[in-house]
Amino acid sequence: MRRVVSVLSATLSAFALAAITTAGPASAAPPGIPSASTAASRLAALTVAAESHASTYNRDLFPHWITITGACDTREQVLKRDGSNVVTNSSCAATSGRWHSPYDGATWTAASDVDIDHMVPLAEAWASGAWNWSTSRRQSFANDLNGPQLWAVTDNVNQSKGDQDPAQWKPPVTSFRCTYARAWIQVKYTWGLTVDSAEKSALNSMLGSC
Repeated sequence: MRRVVSVLSATLSAFALAAITTAGPASAAPPGIPSASTAASRLAALTVAAESHASTYNRDLFPHWITITGACDTREQVLKRDGSNVVTNSSCAATSGRWHSPYDGATWTAASDVDIDHMVPLAEAWASGAWNWSTSRRQSFANDLNGPQLWAVTDNVNQSKGDQDPAQWKPPVTSFRCTYARAWIQVKYTWGLTVDSAEKSALNSMLGSC
């Protein structure tokens, strides 16, 4: 009897180990998201100013996606970073994987259902100071993998957000709004962009949910 129990225990342990090794990692988050207190202090340090030059915005002024390494461009790098069990072909295109969209809580297994969102939209950045940047700096901003600027999210949710700031649009998942505000503030702080008064008020409110 004792031997049967021992064999059964070993079998269950093997199944448990197999489950652990095949489950794959959880979806990653972009780097550099500050704590709520740090985000609050950085928000307070941002220049408050009305947006300008919006009528001269052109998406082509922010070259993307660019090659990052080998055959992989920025979109493909984010898909690999933010997904789990991602398999790519020789062209670096994701052929399978699993992506969790934090904005709406949906999970996708086809890369075609996933957009890469610019946390601070390109048009928003333009009107907040990027109109005065060089094309090279705008390219760096549009392809920034070093901070919380690029997110793998459900395509139609990204399209619903469009160019809106947090005074106009917030993620449908309310529990994510704290993280969203912290990431938005970090991007604006890192790149020296301004905030308008309604945007700042909305961000402060979102930080209050942290």
